[in-house]
Amino acid sequence: MDGKKFDGQPVTEELLDTNGYRKYSGKEIDIYYNKDICIHAGECVRGNSAVYEVGRRPWIIADNAVVDEQVQIIAKCPSGALKYIRKDVE
Repeated sequence: MDGKKFDGQPVTEELLDTNGYRKYSGKEIDIYYNKDICIHAGECVRGNSAVYEVGRRPWIIADNAVVDEQVQIIAKCPSGALKYIRKDVE
């Protein structure tokens, strides 16, 4: 699923906030997660457990991987529960 689109629109912080996503800030990327639409497929945790660790608070640490790896992992989320906004040039 495209992590930089929501209902066909480019994501913005306001759009994601309005739709129930929680922000996890990093230096180069902000990761957004919506627990209400997550189907717990585990693609994120299998993708990089240093970033996504369910037993930790916060469970997402955006700075624990490079941005391009994050984008690839988020794209594997089948439900669209993960979205992102890059802070670097894309």
